[in-house]
Amino acid sequence: MILIDSLLTLLVILIIASLVLSTFLTHRHMLRDRRSPAEVGLEFEEVNFAAADGLALRGWWVPCPGAERTIIQLHGQGGSMDPDIQYLPAWHAAGFNVLMFDFRAHGRSAGNFSTVGYLERQDVQGAVRFVLTKGFQRIGLLGFSMGGSVSMLSAPICPEVMAVVSDGGPTRLTTGLREWCAERHIPRPIGVFLAGLVLCGVALRLGVNIFRYEPVLWVGQMAPRPILFIHGEHDQYCPDFDELWAAAQPIKEIWRVSEAGHVSASQQFPEEHRRRVIEFFDKYL
Repeated sequence: MILIDSLLTLLVILIIASLVLSTFLTHRHMLRDRRSPAEVGLEFEEVNFAAADGLALRGWWVPCPGAERTIIQLHGQGGSMDPDIQYLPAWHAAGFNVLMFDFRAHGRSAGNFSTVGYLERQDVQGAVRFVLTKGFQRIGLLGFSMGGSVSMLSAPICPEVMAVVSDGGPTRLTTGLREWCAERHIPRPIGVFLAGLVLCGVALRLGVNIFRYEPVLWVGQMAPRPILFIHGEHDQYCPDFDELWAAAQPIKEIWRVSEAGHVSASQQFPEEHRRRVIEFFDKYL
């Protein structure tokens, strides 16, 4: 009886700890870097649209006169769409409309709960519907880091998406969290335990098995639509990238950047980064 009581007490402690620790991953991220497409000389429209579950999202619609193709840009965890205006001139010059927006619980958009993929799929569904209401049907997703993960989770449930570029999208959220702990010199066994505990807390708060929504389990389901991976060989959050590549089905392409870390290829080799993305979308959109 004492043993059972002790086990139940331990279970309760673990559940409470997982719920508390999960707030590290799911809390709201405020706007830190307020910018605008006007800074790069482009006309744009501030837009509001609803995610598939009705949550209010805010973004920018950057039209390209005469363009029939649209890129939806997806930013990383904890950030906003603002820094990604750096890519707009290249996409505009190449003949693409662009929709940018802040994910739920980020920046200007509503919401207080981020899930790094599961609920964000509904944000992408809302973004795709918005583009369709503009009269454009040739749609590609370009995601950076968390945005890459979300693109791989979203494409299988968004048949309107014709092609995906994932720049630094992790193979597994569990791996990314584990490596985040390692970066902070937390012993690996403890980091693995903490990563699992955090995700268990997210699962409890969502009422869903979050471990079923790892990109490596979904990327193959978007086939035969094409995907381009941009992978830095020193990406500390994606040491298991080869498993992601193996899980993806044809059509798939890759740009491995031996000198790059996590989503740093676009900064180290900006011209080649833009050229490769444009060539990919030119081919498949």
